[in-house]
This record gives sequence, structure tokens and C-alpha cells, in this order.
Amino acid sequence: MDSCLMIWSMRPQMRAYRFVGHKDAVMCVQFSPSGHLVASGSRDKTVRLWIPSVKGESTVFKAHTATVRSVHFSSDGQSLVTASDDKTVKVWTVHRQKFLFSLSQHINWVRCAKFVNHVDFHPSGTCIAAAGTDNTVKVWDVRMNRLLQHYQVHSAVVNSLSFHPSGNYLVTASNDSTLKILDLLEGRLLYTLHGHQGPATCVAFSRTGDLFASGGSDEQVMVWKTNFDAADYGDVLKTQKSGASVDGTHHSLQSEMDCGVHLKKTKTQDPGRNHQQQEEETIANTLEHIVGQLDVLTQTVSILEQRLTLTEDKLKECLENQQKIIQNKVN
Repeated sequence: MDSCLMIWSMRPQMRAYRFVGHKDAVMCVQFSPSGHLVASGSRDKTVRLWIPSVKGESTVFKAHTATVRSVHFSSDGQSLVTASDDKTVKVWTVHRQKFLFSLSQHINWVRCAKFVNHVDFHPSGTCIAAAGTDNTVKVWDVRMNRLLQHYQVHSAVVNSLSFHPSGNYLVTASNDSTLKILDLLEGRLLYTLHGHQGPATCVAFSRTGDLFASGGSDEQVMVWKTNFDAADYGDVLKTQKSGASVDGTHHSLQSEMDCGVHLKKTKTQDPGRNHQQQEEETIANTLEHIVGQLDVLTQTVSILEQRLTLTEDKLKECLENQQKIIQNKVN
């Protein structure tokens, strides 16, 4: 780790750019969606925004009080989220490097933080997922600075995470050697994947979302097929219901799968089970799924009510200020 940043060109006979600026090891780096900026985080506690050109110009700001472990742009490129060993996740404006707010409910180092690319019930870039050495994954609403979901599904440090392009799923990689797929709409664990023989250090969905890749300390890179659309949710959602609350612990395990390139759910059939038992089980699964959906709707309505109340309070404050201005003019 020489504290330098290298940008490589894939074109033939093109040289790499070597950028110097950080005073200690560079821990993370990412291009902005437009490709016009590169963000890097370092052990020197700073974040730098680079212009990827021959000059290698950069602006620097001290983002944290400890090593910066992760940087990630929002999908519109206007915001930047950073994660640090100081146990905080911070959100900044890219244009002026202005600090917006801090999320600090992790109790240990934070290894990875990323913006949601897109979620069906709100615009893109409004939520953040953060993974920490406290073995947890947290999903935040950056508009209200509010913790939405808290997952305690790993038994060791969570090293990496990645959102599905739809915004409905989140995959995580941990030192417990497993990958976990979380259903963000249901607020529960969907799959546990076993494949790596040691800590799983990184994971990422493909741009289309039909594949994802994982890497581990066992020197293996695995490519998995999602098949989300083909999943039989009636059978997947057979465990206890779990809402997407702030204080809720989401540990329901729907399906465990052995390592494989294709992510498929295996079913075990009992030859002695009669037709009536099958129908009863199907009905029970359907009812369980309906109850789970109602829980999600309840949580969504609750969040909308809070936002409506906040809007009403702001409107009331504006009206009061307007009345004061009018009275001052009259007097």
C-alpha cells in the first residue's frame, strides 16, 4: 500500500495514471456515475475527489476521525456516502463537499456503505445500506435520517454488500463464510449461500441483476445466478413473520443452499404425504405470505404518516412566519 491511486486504461498502448495525494494507504475507490470524478478513501482519514485526467487534480476533505473504509456515489452523482472505523456513516454533497448528516448507530467499525440504486416505493438514492464489524446490516432513509431496517443475520463481520438493480434485494458477504440475500420489501432473510471455505470478502450484483459474483479468502471467485423471478415465494416464506421495524431483529431463515453456480431452491418431498396435507400446507403458506405483505403495508403506511406529519409541521411553521411578516408590515 503506497498511498497512490492508479487508474488504468483498457485501450491498447495506453498508459496508467498514477495519482499522488493521500498520506497513507488507500482503502477504497469508486467512479461517479458520469465517470467524470473518482472518489477515494484512505487510512489518513480523508476523502479525495479526483478528476481522472493526466493532471490528476483533486480536492480533499477530512471526512472522519479514523480510517475511511468505503465510499459510494448516489445514482445521480450528487451525493457521496462514506463509512469509517470511527463507527459512523456520513453523507456529503459532491459539488461543494458539504457535510449533510451522520449516521452513528453502529457499535463497531463500519466496513461498507452503499446507496440504493432504485426502490419501487421511493426515488433512487434515498436509502443507504451499511455493513459493520458489529455483524449487522442497517438500511437508512437519508431523507429523514432514520433507520428503516436492522438485520442481524451474520455471526461474524460483514465485509461487503450490494443492492440488486431493482432495489428489492440486498446481498451481503461475511467472515462467517456465507452470503446472505435479504428481501428488502419483506424485511427478512431470503437465502443463505454456502460456498466459500473461508471469509467471504466481497460480493456484487451484475448490472442486469441476473448474476452476482463473490470472492473470498479461499482464493475463489464464484458466479451465481439469481433466478429471483422463478422463486416459489409460497414455499420460501414459510417461517415466522418478521416486520421491517427499526428495532426488529431479522433472523428468519427461509432457505439454505449449498454452494453452486445457479441459485436455486431445493424442495424435499415426503412420499407418504397425502393430497389433503399438501393442500393444507399450500393454504398455510399462502396465508403466511398474505400476513407478511400486510405487515409491510402497515410499516409503509406508518412511514408515510410520519412524513405527512413532518410536512404539515413545516407548512404550519411557514404560515406562522408569513403571518408575523404581515403583522410587522402593518405595524
